[in-house]
Amino acid sequence: MTGKQNNRNRISIRPGLIVDIVQKQDQRSGKLTRGTVKDILTNSGYHPYGIKVRLDDGKVGRVIKISANEE
Repeated sequence: MTGKQNNRNRISIRPGLIVDIVQKQDQRSGKLTRGTVKDILTNSGYHPYGIKVRLDDGKVGRVIKISANEE
């Protein structure tokens, strides 16, 4: 389940998915961080900038891309 639009729908994100996020401090540069979703922080079903998540390592950011690989 990949694709640019899926990162904006909460139903597409679930714990255990490998995703690329952009952290708040990296928004201007667009630097991506890859990790495994631990928690979904966005409560609404849709967010125009991407669903906010917490990764297993504690980093927080908005999902930019969902990887095809799962753990």
